[in-house]
Amino acid sequence: MGILNVTPDSFSDGGLFFSCDAAVAHGEKLAEAGADIIDIGGESTKPFSEPVSIKEEGRRVLPVIEKLAKRVSIPISIDTTKASIAKQAIESGASMINDISAMYKDPDMTGIAAKYEVPVVIMHMKGTPETMQIAPHYDHLIKEIRKFFKKAIDRASKNGIARSKIIIDPGIGFGKTVEHNFLIIKHIDKFKTLNNPVLIGPSRKSFIRNVLEGSQGGDTRLEMLELETGTQAAIAVAVLNGAHIVRVHDVAKARLTSAIIDKIRSVCL
Repeated sequence: MGILNVTPDSFSDGGLFFSCDAAVAHGEKLAEAGADIIDIGGESTKPFSEPVSIKEEGRRVLPVIEKLAKRVSIPISIDTTKASIAKQAIESGASMINDISAMYKDPDMTGIAAKYEVPVVIMHMKGTPETMQIAPHYDHLIKEIRKFFKKAIDRASKNGIARSKIIIDPGIGFGKTVEHNFLIIKHIDKFKTLNNPVLIGPSRKSFIRNVLEGSQGGDTRLEMLELETGTQAAIAVAVLNGAHIVRVHDVAKARLTSAIIDKIRSVCL
């Protein structure tokens, strides 16, 4: 899943693809690099970010989706918590919903997903983007996330969404400490019993920067190449441990990493 942020303030690429033409061109590049899905978002969800209005979010993403859907053959996902944006995005050419609130923020979201019969990603987040990184605490990290998913999946099913359409995302960086994020990647296999595909999104996030900068000592600031190297290590372990979809900025590198891990997983004595 290639990331396409149509925002001025996303943590890694905010502003780079804020114009419609730049966003469409980048979407085409993601497809050419081998993306299986393009995830388009118009509202930053980085820690302490503030929400944008429905009008502004629509202005950012809908023209991009409409143009890009005519130029690429792969599915387009709309990254939003707003049902009205999801509806308009699907009518503009999107065929998947990625909701970081697990369809809890907007009660109409389940109805939209059910009506259009599209796949939906439900993510675990503790708090909101404005509050999630203020001392997140868990008594039993994996158990609590699994419990959350069981309830969210049951709720979605009762609202008419086919179980086969639900993808789960443990929410790397969303109400998690550095240690929590690494524990999730290490124990992705614990989510297999839920019988839903697992999406993981570690790409260029601060938990990777935190460890790599700490390993160098001093006030060394990572370059993007080094941060991407750390990202590929996280992707490799996530795929090895059972992740089905990886949400990334650098599609080409992630495809190469995944190809090697898939090979390792497939060989037998």
